[in-house]
Amino acid sequence: MPMLELPARFTGDPAPLGIDLHMHSTASDGALSPAAVVALCASRGLSVMALTDHDTVAGIDEAQRTADEHGIMLLPGTELSTRWSGINIHVVGLLPHGAQGALVPGLEAQAEARERRAEVIAARLEKLGLADALARAREQAGSPRPLGRPDFARALVAAGLVADTSEAFRKHLGNGKKGDVKAHWPALEEAVGWILDAGGVAVLAHPLRHGLTRRKRGLLLDAFAAAGGQAAELVSGFQNPDVTRDLARQLDERGLLASLGSDFHFPGGHLAPGSMSAVPRTAVPPVWSHPRLTSRLLSRPHCSTL
Repeated sequence: MPMLELPARFTGDPAPLGIDLHMHSTASDGALSPAAVVALCASRGLSVMALTDHDTVAGIDEAQRTADEHGIMLLPGTELSTRWSGINIHVVGLLPHGAQGALVPGLEAQAEARERRAEVIAARLEKLGLADALARAREQAGSPRPLGRPDFARALVAAGLVADTSEAFRKHLGNGKKGDVKAHWPALEEAVGWILDAGGVAVLAHPLRHGLTRRKRGLLLDAFAAAGGQAAELVSGFQNPDVTRDLARQLDERGLLASLGSDFHFPGGHLAPGSMSAVPRTAVPPVWSHPRLTSRLLSRPHCSTL
């Protein structure tokens, strides 16, 4: 079998790269099991994927077994919830050696914070008419994993209080709404430190989704780089190509690498694994060129080439 070959630069070629480094499963708030996510990636022709469930690595072992069966290169990962300047910021950790070091107690603390947050959300939604909110959300989750807002959104739909999850977020769970509970997430710098201590690569997730001005996004990138962050998602799902090129300039100015991912959560939506805007031609190196990742990605034969 040929060795896995990854492009050293983004050339602007519209052909899909077969890489997706941001996806979710039922280990957090995704709709498919880790094994099913990997199988879907295989059916869509992906060669490299990362499973990055929120504040957990619980699905990695199952995903790895299935990835081995399908000949897909799996990068273990997680997506950590953090705070910066009063804003919820997510940081993807790409973990070639899995969770270790300071990340292990960090993930335990994140799970506890999610449980406390879920209890507060449930209490607030009960006042809005969702009886037994915690139990209903747990039923939607279908497992003992920490609950997230999407579980409560589905509970609101099942109770007939809203027509769909979009309405649930618009009325009750979105930013500034009653169900938008700010957990005691760690500071951005602390979470980045956890990832680095685990031998991983810290990636700023979807930096274009926070509604920040270009100047404030630059300040976020500055703070992230100063904390030791190594990359940011140049492409996350579908986005305006002009904005993507401008973001590439901001990454290049700070020496940050470029990652990409669909942020896949459930089938049937427009964000399927591997579905995202084309990566423009840019001088910014891809995240897989980081030495911490190349040793894993190029260490074993693989049945696909890119």
